[in-house]
Amino acid sequence: MSSTVLRNGTVLTMDGRQPLVDHDVLVTGDRIAAIGPRLEVPEGTVEIDAANGIVMPGMIDTHRHMWQTAMRGYGADWTLTQYFVWYYLEWGKVFRPEDIHAGNLLGAAEALDAGVTTTVDWSHGLQTTDHADAAVDALRAVPGRFVLAYGNIQDSPASWTAKPEFRDFVSRRMTGDDMLGFQLAFDVTGDPSFPEKPAFEVARELGVPVTTHAGVWGATNDDGIRLMYDNGFMTPQSIYVHAATLSADSYHRIAATGGSISVSTESEQSAGQGYPPTWAIREHGIPVSLSMDTSVWWSGDLFSAMRSTLGADRAREHMSAHGNNDTVTHSSLRAEQVVEWATMGGARALGRAADLGSLEVGKKADIVLLRNENSPAMFPILNPYGHVAFQAQRSDVDTVLVNGRIVKRDHKLVGVDLGSIRSQVLNTVDHLRAQLGEEAWHKGMNPDIPESKVLDNPYIYTEYRGDTRTSV
Repeated sequence: MSSTVLRNGTVLTMDGRQPLVDHDVLVTGDRIAAIGPRLEVPEGTVEIDAANGIVMPGMIDTHRHMWQTAMRGYGADWTLTQYFVWYYLEWGKVFRPEDIHAGNLLGAAEALDAGVTTTVDWSHGLQTTDHADAAVDALRAVPGRFVLAYGNIQDSPASWTAKPEFRDFVSRRMTGDDMLGFQLAFDVTGDPSFPEKPAFEVARELGVPVTTHAGVWGATNDDGIRLMYDNGFMTPQSIYVHAATLSADSYHRIAATGGSISVSTESEQSAGQGYPPTWAIREHGIPVSLSMDTSVWWSGDLFSAMRSTLGADRAREHMSAHGNNDTVTHSSLRAEQVVEWATMGGARALGRAADLGSLEVGKKADIVLLRNENSPAMFPILNPYGHVAFQAQRSDVDTVLVNGRIVKRDHKLVGVDLGSIRSQVLNTVDHLRAQLGEEAWHKGMNPDIPESKVLDNPYIYTEYRGDTRTSV
């Protein structure tokens, strides 16, 4: 088996040990074989200089709409409502299978480049199984670890999960491969009739988790959580995305059933799902993972997620204290905790804590080296956790290994054809511009202050009805 050793780095094992200074990490095959100083290695081992760098587990993103990546930055000035209108009601349906493929290719490469070795593709643009096959083909083409979270915002969960072609897709493409996991992705509106129940029953029959946008202002709320709980669909494998507007009652139900929450702080701060809830989640002892949501607005790296999460949590703590004419003298949320959320937190959420999320002998070799000899921001490294959370960025990702394979080296991706990806993404952009027309394309990117209010709730999975827009 091939071997790789990272030499003389500061190693963040994320297994409870303090940082290990001037240590080596030896990889043999797809596993971590040894961690220690001045390790002896087999002949022919690839040696990577990690001196003046940080060696850490590959990061894990538990919620990213990768199919939208071809529209990077398009919605920088959107609100959540404008996002709903654009994707759910107006233009999401014009995405072809090849557009899903292009977005996934770009999103997958973007993740690896930033040291995100496992990404949950929250793929709610799968209008047909042709779209789903295109999504999987793209994930298979990039040497990362992924989870396909299958969804379809153009149809109700009960409908698309019941179709024979969906079952055929699952049997054909979801084969239990270690590199490609599977979830169902849909939201619970809170309708007392619980129209999502059949989809939960399909998930239970297939033995796969459900990931759901919970606690999103104006869309999903405590009613949905109660329906899930009362019907026995809240499990330790359930991932609740955002969970920003839930009551203590819902947090108690999540904690009691062992689920986890995926916090997308950049998204929650900008789009309006609710204030990032890490302060409340910590009070209830609920496991946390981090995610980026979509590159239509935000960055595609978990450095930004860690940084913004620390900032939002601490800002709320300060404002709460100031409101009581008090001050905060000790930060409750520490840098080490958000690094843990970006690594082991994601592994726990995906049920992969036994083999991912930390650097331990015998675990899968998903490893990131942060090292940039040309950056004045990468020395001195005094507090490694603080450096990861506040100083480092994607340009400092020198080397990435996934499943023991080097997929980035010397700051360049390996085995990823960016020229081909660029060509496919530009084809998608040209297609979307042609579908919208230049006026609508530019207006979508530069939204006016609205003169009307959208009354349709995309989460009820109805067709867009233009006559429900009324002046206010």
